Amino acid sequence: MVRRCLPSLLGRARQRYFIAAARRVLRSACVAVVGCSLCEQAHALDFFGLFGSDDPPPVSATTLSYRLEIEAKTPEGKNDSDAEQALRDAAGTYRLRQEPPPDGEGLARRLQADINPLLDALWGLGRYNAQIDVTIDGVPISLDEIGLAAAARRADSFRNRTVVPVKVIARLGPLFKLRAVDVDYPRDQAPQGLPRRAFALKFGDPAISADLRAAQVKLVDWFRSNGHPLAKVADVKATVDHAAAAMDLRLRVEAGPKAGIGAVTISGGDVDPRVVATHVYLREGEPYSPERLVLAKTSIAKIPAIGGIRVREADKLDANGNLPVFIDLTERPRHAVGLSAKYSTVDGPGIAGYYEDRNIFGGGERLRLEASASLLQRIDGTSFTGFNNLSGSDFGARFTGTFIKPGLFGTANDLLIEATAFRERVGNNDLGGYTDDTVRGTFGVIHRFSEAASLQAGLQVEQSKSQDVLGRVDATLIGFTATGRYDTTDNPLDPTRGVRLSATVNAYPKLMGSTIDLFEARVAGSAYYALDEQADYVLAGRLAAGSLAGAPLDQIPDAHRFFAGGGGSVRGYGFNTISPMMFGQITGGRGLIEGSAEVRVRITPTIGLVPFFDFGTASRSSLPGFDDYVGYGAGLGLRYLTPVGPIRLDVATPLNPRPGDSRYAIYVSIGQAF
Repeated sequence: MVRRCLPSLLGRARQRYFIAAARRVLRSACVAVVGCSLCEQAHALDFFGLFGSDDPPPVSATTLSYRLEIEAKTPEGKNDSDAEQALRDAAGTYRLRQEPPPDGEGLARRLQADINPLLDALWGLGRYNAQIDVTIDGVPISLDEIGLAAAARRADSFRNRTVVPVKVIARLGPLFKLRAVDVDYPRDQAPQGLPRRAFALKFGDPAISADLRAAQVKLVDWFRSNGHPLAKVADVKATVDHAAAAMDLRLRVEAGPKAGIGAVTISGGDVDPRVVATHVYLREGEPYSPERLVLAKTSIAKIPAIGGIRVREADKLDANGNLPVFIDLTERPRHAVGLSAKYSTVDGPGIAGYYEDRNIFGGGERLRLEASASLLQRIDGTSFTGFNNLSGSDFGARFTGTFIKPGLFGTANDLLIEATAFRERVGNNDLGGYTDDTVRGTFGVIHRFSEAASLQAGLQVEQSKSQDVLGRVDATLIGFTATGRYDTTDNPLDPTRGVRLSATVNAYPKLMGSTIDLFEARVAGSAYYALDEQADYVLAGRLAAGSLAGAPLDQIPDAHRFFAGGGGSVRGYGFNTISPMMFGQITGGRGLIEGSAEVRVRITPTIGLVPFFDFGTASRSSLPGFDDYVGYGAGLGLRYLTPVGPIRLDVATPLNPRPGDSRYAIYVSIGQAF
């Protein structure tokens, strides 16, 4: 029996597996969609950093260009593509193939330095009996100077003639299995044994280093999530039996004492720590929970002036048996300016810009000014014939100013003041539509119950003028508005887990000065479920419903009626074009039901595919139902995943189009559809 320790090998195999699989999938997709020629071009152009050219630089008198061939053979004589990719990732000779050495000795030493990393890579895949042969035109690379010199001379013989043939052949040997798995831990913490979610390794599993490391991390996380913040794996013994192609794994866990959360200390940044403290819902003495610390970080991140947030835990308990917590902050640049653009083949182009001051008085106050403009669809029977045919009425615009004062008087309340003015025209020549000019002001308070739940309530004043097939509506609305939100998602732009719920109620009674009685209600919810730990496969769903009561439909401004359709609703249809109709034109409705379902698949670290299905209907009745036209849309989305958020490209088609609906629509924007 041979004992060998497994140091840094235990962290790379999973990444190599993923990258190799991503390359195969994307290359297959290229071939399936556009044929082999484009796939080869993508390979040569290093498409999204996945391929990279294997063609060596031109033959030169000053360098030795080489072509590296890597093969990995199983005991059955089959090629193992995962192992071959792992060898490429580990080989400096492969990474530097476009930077050839000046002479044969440089090439030979480059290959010699790769031998141990190549063996380490195969160990990481559970191939502990692997053997590697590295040759230059058949001359082996050895660890002694005489053999190395012979290989160097052979390489120099190719100078200025042709590229040097270099070959790495790996004989993988058997895949090692776990023969014994023993975890020593405090039995009182799990009298019936560790649950599978805490430790999943068992007899007969492949002894892959990434799985062994992940199991250790998950084991510690389980003890920490059960209130033991100082838990650690105190000892690891991995015994490799080469003759039996087996590994015996023994772990010893020190759980440490059960503890509560201690005093929270906030430091750094220019925002008043007392304001930041109103976003921290940790209470001294409550049971320790890593999830609670993550939620605290998420809550603080909602303050726009805060940039970096680091939550640190003390390495020992305080006198009360609690674990002190330290929150280190860094501020974002105080002033910010941004510009964005979007485009839909149905709704046309649009641009938007903003200016933001994120810390006006030192308490995290935010002033944000936004402006956007878009080219509007015509609904009067005319068409664009060129720039000379454009008029001012063909452009829509929106201006918004928002001021938020967080932590009002040191409480979990935020002051909100907002004013907006917009002009929009919705519809097309076939379905009709409406124009709307609105000015609106809101004064309210947002109360934060927790990291996930909040309630916004206040007074709203609005002046609206709209025109559609039912006639012209001039309305003044004064009343109360309230919106409750509950959000447990893990990412605002690209959620993979959690739920979002919202409910809004607006009341504009005549007794407060409104020209009509109008009462609105809308509820919406979305849920996200990751099928795997890495969230490479995510199921996402959304449902929404709304209802209007009070004045007759023809007295309600169009901006308050219900419509469906568009990039955030039913994709494939024009914005707000799904609606009850009168005289062949859309009118909006008093009820709304809409929903979406997506499967979000991450193909590579930066590329995702999203098949989706949407539906929506607006009804004449205040009770939402399916008595009127229901629009169904489906399509496929491409996501380019960035640290800021996904860039979204969706192609959708109506499944039951009406006359006037486009056959397809393309949407480009930042962030997921919902």
